[in-house]
Amino acid sequence: MADITTLSQQALALLQQLISIQSFSKEEDRTADLIEQTLQTHGVKTHRKLNNIWAWNAHFDPAKPTILLNSHHDTVKPNSGYTRDPYDAKIEDGKLYGLGSNDAGGCLVSLIHVFLHYYHQTNLKYNFCLATTAEEEISGVNGLELIIPELGKLDFGIVGEPTLMDLAIAERGLMVLDCTAFGIAGHAAREEGENAIYKALKDIEWFRNYRFPKESEVFGPIKMSVTIINAGSQHNVVPATCTFTVDVRVTDAYRNEEVLDIIREHVSCDVRPRSIRLKPSSIDKNHPFVQAGVALGRKTYGSPTTSDQSLLDIPSIKVGPGDSARSHMADEYIYVDEIGEGIELYIKMLDAIVN
Repeated sequence: MADITTLSQQALALLQQLISIQSFSKEEDRTADLIEQTLQTHGVKTHRKLNNIWAWNAHFDPAKPTILLNSHHDTVKPNSGYTRDPYDAKIEDGKLYGLGSNDAGGCLVSLIHVFLHYYHQTNLKYNFCLATTAEEEISGVNGLELIIPELGKLDFGIVGEPTLMDLAIAERGLMVLDCTAFGIAGHAAREEGENAIYKALKDIEWFRNYRFPKESEVFGPIKMSVTIINAGSQHNVVPATCTFTVDVRVTDAYRNEEVLDIIREHVSCDVRPRSIRLKPSSIDKNHPFVQAGVALGRKTYGSPTTSDQSLLDIPSIKVGPGDSARSHMADEYIYVDEIGEGIELYIKMLDAIVN
């Protein structure tokens, strides 16, 4: 079993290789190849579906609960502000530069090497399932969501995203609603028709003012924002339809389906969600992993951003090396020391529950 220093060096070398390979969402085949080859070099039996690679620990026991270790290897496209080659994984002043270094390469290689740390261990109280996945940056259907049915029963999940190794114990869900108010067309100069804009205004006012009865301990109330509205074709015609879009940030106090039902009970317009798959998530503050992190001086907080955690129906936590503020920035970087610290903290927190 390698020590932390060796694991950190191996993780850093892998991250430099990953950075050098373009891996935009839906184009992750070459980074998937590299991850697959790396795991197999360490004697790991891997499984693959499209650009998703997963594996279980060597002494997997179906009678034991299973911990999921998940992070993604796709990246956004580099923005126009880059002054460096986004694929040149140089280390300068303790920083490793490159596209995907922080989001979420540091988390990915740290979790891979945490998995390798436990891979051959016997007498663990938990199994481990490592899932390195695609399409996270676009919330695509061919990433983690595609392989969840293949992973079997999972009991707890760690999703690797840059959090400065603090513990995101809750994450907001997201629903985008396309709403249509229906009226009757007529001539604006006469008392004809039924104005769909006026009908929409009543519902928009409800979205603006309604407060859901249950509120999240972490996030407070659910936030609903009307962000787009369209109606009418010419000045003298009463519009028969008015469409508007609502951005709904769901908290862990409700499931997406419950929020949708409540909305439909209160408004008269037609409400169609684009998706209800990006679910809110949370974990009990008393969970042993959370308590182990707190004991190590890590902070807990609620994350306003969505990740692959939204696709899981199990207790899960978002935690990883790097800083969310650096994600998608020009000349993205992660501190080299953050990778070693991440591996060490992951292992210390996991040791509290698996040994």
